[in-house]
Amino acid sequence: MENVKIVENGVQAKQEIAQFMMEGFTKDEIYLFAHDSNRSEHLTDALEISEIGVGEQGVFESIANVFRSRGDELRSKLESLGLSEAAAERCEEKMDQGKVIVVASQSA
Repeated sequence: MENVKIVENGVQAKQEIAQFMMEGFTKDEIYLFAHDSNRSEHLTDALEISEIGVGEQGVFESIANVFRSRGDELRSKLESLGLSEAAAERCEEKMDQGKVIVVASQSA
């Protein structure tokens, strides 16, 4: 999926979000992920973009995430946006290194 960007911080994330919007995506179609849930929530709120919810994942996946590790939860959410299992795993590894993932998806 070419609509995945790996960035270092919120400034770079904001630039990628602006680029996705110039390509025709809306803020409701752009998602941000970070391994630290507080960082992810803060950046999502500050950049005014969407969080993955029941609509994107489905009821059973959302409930299952309550019992998953943060890494498993992140991979599940990335896969719900159309990333392959291998791509979701690579993104999660980058998040382990402190990176932020920005995904634009019209299929969610």
